Amino acid sequence: MEQKTIRPQTFIGVVVKTAMKDTATVRVDRYVKNAKYKKYFVRSKKYLAHDPGNSVKVGDTVTIVATRPISKLKRFAIDQKKTVSVKSDTN
Repeated sequence: MEQKTIRPQTFIGVVVKTAMKDTATVRVDRYVKNAKYKKYFVRSKKYLAHDPGNSVKVGDTVTIVATRPISKLKRFAIDQKKTVSVKSDTN
């Protein structure tokens, strides 16, 4: 019997909120095609992701990976290896 490697579900999104301890709210956008009019539009969904140490900032582009349930609504964790931070300009 062959062993199959199970790859967890991953999404790329933008951090929109970091007000909670060890948690970030990540908005994931996807393109959807309207069946009747054949027009593409953007649908978005927000996920709560585990962020130990509060290392990400609002506006960062992050990759979230599915994990075991951490709390009632947290089912994802932020992949620190694939985080692109926003550069802030201070004059």
